[in-house]
Amino acid sequence: MKTLKWGVLGTATIAKKSVIPGIIESSLGELHGIASRTQAAAEEVATSFSIPNAYGSYEALLADPEIDAVYIPLPNHLHMEWVKKAAAAKKHILCEKPLALDAKEVEDMMRACKEANVLLIEAFMYRHQLRYQHILTDIKNGEIGELRGIRAAFSFNNAGDYQNFRMKRENGGGSLFDVGVYPLSLARMIFREEPNAVTTHSFTPATHDYVDMVTAGLVEFSNGKFLTFDCGMWSAFRNEVEILGTDGRIEIANAFTGGSEGYDLFKGDEVIHKEVNDTNHYAKQADQFVRAVWEEEAPLFSSEDSLKNQQLLDACMKSHQNQTRISLGGH
Repeated sequence: MKTLKWGVLGTATIAKKSVIPGIIESSLGELHGIASRTQAAAEEVATSFSIPNAYGSYEALLADPEIDAVYIPLPNHLHMEWVKKAAAAKKHILCEKPLALDAKEVEDMMRACKEANVLLIEAFMYRHQLRYQHILTDIKNGEIGELRGIRAAFSFNNAGDYQNFRMKRENGGGSLFDVGVYPLSLARMIFREEPNAVTTHSFTPATHDYVDMVTAGLVEFSNGKFLTFDCGMWSAFRNEVEILGTDGRIEIANAFTGGSEGYDLFKGDEVIHKEVNDTNHYAKQADQFVRAVWEEEAPLFSSEDSLKNQQLLDACMKSHQNQTRISLGGH
């Protein structure tokens, strides 16, 4: 059976805990190599996962002609550099979220990938959960009436890890970039439109290089629809979504990291738990990527979608920095 050969640029926790196991579990891909800044670090991870090739530099991995695609879990400020280098090496690219530090970088990355004729996909694994297909169908069928709004929260407390790249402005740190991208992308996916405006408010302590350690926001959509969200790296763990309609609402537990829990639909006094028999969304993400590379199907979400999400993220950053409401195009 034909498979796509993956290389991994970096040994980040997300790669070791989630994406590498997902690729191993996938049906259409195989891990061919992993690179780190040192040979020893690459070999350690390669041994752990029985990856056949370890490289002591990212350049060495990109130079391997057998590798078809790369997964990039590097810190945010390195995404553009290595996406463009991977594109130049004719590798298809799955890159961690957020795709870049601002929309201009995303446009540069998209241009490089188009010129090289390679695929560029942002690694929003939760969008591959089967329950979101069911939820979108429920909404389309009027199960909760007309959509009114979404409330979402994704937070954790990592404030003591001062050396983490998330705590450094120059590295693209902050909670909006790290976990705020999830509710922003989810609202756009559920409403199936772009927002009109955004207002955010953030906690940016000097102890953490003035990155946003907690952010709350209101994102305005057409006809009064809204997303209210908060995200944080210095608050208790939460990972939840509520979708509000005129006749009911949907609650999603472990909204961004789970999948197999299903979801709850509330209508009046009735609570309906919807079971969903799902598989690993990281494996599904890997297989969907391969099918898109082979042009058997379109990407679930394109790099154009990533650009729109980055534009919204940029507006969120600008809002809390300037303490003002930011208008967007919307449609």
